[in-house]
Amino acid sequence: MKIFVPGRICLFGEHSDWAGGYRRINADIEQGYTLISGTDQGIYAEVEAHPTALVLSATRPGGERVEPTEIPMQPQILLEAARAGGFWSYIAGVAYQVLTNYHVRGLVIDNFKTDLPMKKGLSSSAAISVLAARAFNRVYDLKLTVRGEMELAYMGEITTPSRCGRMDQGCAFGNRPVLMTFDGDRLDTEELQVKGDLHFVIVDLAAQKDTVEILNRLNRCYPFAENQVESGVQELLGPINKRIVHQAMDALVTSDAQRLGSLMTEAQAFFDRYATPACPEELTAPVLHRVLAYEPLQAHIWGGKGVGSQGDGTAQFMARSADDQQAVIEIIHRDLGMEALPLTMKPGQKVRKAVIPAAGFGTRLFPATKAAKKELFPIIDR
Repeated sequence: MKIFVPGRICLFGEHSDWAGGYRRINADIEQGYTLISGTDQGIYAEVEAHPTALVLSATRPGGERVEPTEIPMQPQILLEAARAGGFWSYIAGVAYQVLTNYHVRGLVIDNFKTDLPMKKGLSSSAAISVLAARAFNRVYDLKLTVRGEMELAYMGEITTPSRCGRMDQGCAFGNRPVLMTFDGDRLDTEELQVKGDLHFVIVDLAAQKDTVEILNRLNRCYPFAENQVESGVQELLGPINKRIVHQAMDALVTSDAQRLGSLMTEAQAFFDRYATPACPEELTAPVLHRVLAYEPLQAHIWGGKGVGSQGDGTAQFMARSADDQQAVIEIIHRDLGMEALPLTMKPGQKVRKAVIPAAGFGTRLFPATKAAKKELFPIIDR
């Protein structure tokens, strides 16, 4: 069977996922809130059962094939492969978690196409982890919900040297917006629907940043603030973030692109004010701010901000229309020499016609009723 898992972009609320986790220690900290969406790009794979091993092959975004590998489905070998890191470690980590909790055999996973950029803040590692969890779920009928797949993918990824947050596995929901709430170890999710098309642009800034250092410096502000800078970070990732994320959610469900753009600009201003003093070396981000303020883009956008851990990694813009979205991509490529990707949110398909059975004649149709509910059989008119 074929499986597709998109990447994940955090539209609003970056860093509040791990910050909300500190409520285990300090209950006065505000819950974390993030607004995420799947990307239009992702990872495509064909999967099937294998009696004894993980048989893995992959294609990089540029079309280059990765040399295939085979890992025996034995707990200790899978654990060693996961802890070693590297290209296949995420799938090995998920397989180890699955084998620990379920009676399964192996898998053949052929990642035949990848159009999701790697290491650009779009959760490519989480996408491959979710893909592996979903493959085991569907091939072996584990009856996991989306949340169950997310948990399996998260446990698999943290078996590797990677230290992702729980937000990353939100790509399991596909290309739709999701509100995620973080309260200590508790995670709540709410899927959202938009009323009309929303056109975003994601920009690879082609610069350098140290995500580990950013996380290290911001985590020093928790669980108890000891100075004004640390109090500012907690205010940013707490009450300020809560207000902006919920206002953005309201704008999202009404498809108010102009409001979303202004909230992006506001969120970036607050981040610069409160977070940058905690890690000025990484968060001053001259490339990000130059791109956000680039004059030729302004007529085509409602606003923009940094993505993920912030810094000079990735930026996002709220385009005014589909034509403006394309114009932004062309300007960024032509003038700035950077790569940009489109992200378009669309309304869910509406049900136009439905047949609702009111009654049925089924009790005397056994064993057919073992395959379908009796309400679905026709009424017999005598």
